[in-house]
Amino acid sequence: MSIVISNSSDEPIYEQIKRQIKNSILSGELKEGELLPSIRNLAKELMISVITTKRAYEDLEKEGYIVTRPGKGSYVAAQNKEFMREMRLKIVEEKLSEAVEAGKAIDLKLEEMEEMLRLLYE
Repeated sequence: MSIVISNSSDEPIYEQIKRQIKNSILSGELKEGELLPSIRNLAKELMISVITTKRAYEDLEKEGYIVTRPGKGSYVAAQNKEFMREMRLKIVEEKLSEAVEAGKAIDLKLEEMEEMLRLLYE
């Protein structure tokens, strides 16, 4: 798993970490039960505060993406398959919304957008 932090981003660093770990879980890159880097090791690797990585991990745990076992580390939580599907659908909807906005900005007709989607899907 590779996490890239942008100091010039408006997004807080802990949110960048959360988003990238979530995406890795949802994409299947990180599998159920897989051990995540320790909070200290991740902070050291990214050259950021331990408090920042701790906040990201705590939020991920509250949201059900990871579980932490004291003295053992943090692991990818067992995911409900329906929940995973819903999360992936949400990502697709967000990307499609971006595409629709971009199309509207150049007065792209719905039929043209549908044709583009059809070609990309195949």
